[in-house]
Amino acid sequence: MVDPNGMLPDDSAAATLAGRVWRPGADGPSVVAIRDGAVFDISAVCPTMRDLCEAADPSDIVRTSPGEPLGSVAALLTNTPPQTRDRGKPWLLAPVDLQAIKAAGVTFAISMLERVIEERARGDLTAAAAIRAEVTRLVGDDLAKLKPGSPEAARLKQVLIEQNAWSQYLEVGIGPDAEIFTKAQPMAAVGTCMDAGVNPMSSWNNPEPEVVLFVTSTGRIVGATLGNDVNLRDVEGRSALLLSKAKDNNASCAIGPFLRLFDDAFTLDDIRSTTVSLRVEGLDQYVLNGSSSIAKISRDPADLVAQMVSVHHRYPDGAVLFLGTMFAPVEDRDAKGQGFTHKTGDIVTISAPKLGSLVNRIMPTDHCEPWTFGVGALMRNLAARGLL
Repeated sequence: MVDPNGMLPDDSAAATLAGRVWRPGADGPSVVAIRDGAVFDISAVCPTMRDLCEAADPSDIVRTSPGEPLGSVAALLTNTPPQTRDRGKPWLLAPVDLQAIKAAGVTFAISMLERVIEERARGDLTAAAAIRAEVTRLVGDDLAKLKPGSPEAARLKQVLIEQNAWSQYLEVGIGPDAEIFTKAQPMAAVGTCMDAGVNPMSSWNNPEPEVVLFVTSTGRIVGATLGNDVNLRDVEGRSALLLSKAKDNNASCAIGPFLRLFDDAFTLDDIRSTTVSLRVEGLDQYVLNGSSSIAKISRDPADLVAQMVSVHHRYPDGAVLFLGTMFAPVEDRDAKGQGFTHKTGDIVTISAPKLGSLVNRIMPTDHCEPWTFGVGALMRNLAARGLL
């Protein structure tokens, strides 16, 4: 599960990388800078990732602040998997703490169609194939050029309403308003090399490989990383009102490996041209490969951020935003017509050349490490360490 050489961006020597590490001696987390393959604790300058992101020049802080050496990236990555962890040594955490964890849904045409299929199937996996063919016949499978909220989108909406084929997912996919929802609570995300959770109530679920933007309280985008928006398709398909049950479960939000901050070598334009790759490897020797190209997104990342943070929606500690995915696995894993769903022990690798790799083992939510260290615990810990 752990290949330290593959976790960092291809151009890691030029990348400004920050993260979080659990320090056993401090009984709590520290903000760290990654420099030349080594990890430095800079929490004396920035006690939280929120503080780092809200700074005037986060990349300069990461590059120049003095810090306490904690060892190599490779050593910390090797010590992160919970099943082999030495709890007397530091390990990596998700690179996010006080920020709200938000996600944009239905931002790609193909995933929009899959949400319509889920809705019509009412969570029934066996009905999905036939419904998929019917939905594609009605609306087509190439909506990528249709601008959400445009007159053309409005005309398509009217046609679909007349054919009794309109859906709430089409509303947020091609209508003027994006779907922005809460994926998980602050401090709840797991990082790379940790277990990601699938609620055992689900029999139809999948990974969602995405780019995650880091956004300040004023709406400024300061960097990005990778995320897995683990989704229970059968639960959401039963009712969109079950979205929180489908999305927000123990360990079901994975973010990492590190925050790459924007600087002269890495900007939002790099995100716009990013292709996120996915690989699922099962204990049954099953292998699934896929990808999601941000270039094919229906709404520009900056537009999604503007819909998330505004005078009407405030986030005083900032937010991270999953940009959505065009990846929706439909090929059969087992019996014909059953499609894809996770099995316990699946290894999911989400990667992008300039962001590195996020690797997680899929486990039932009640077998993952329980989330017990929240915002209150963080504040007490930082205060005890003299960092507040």
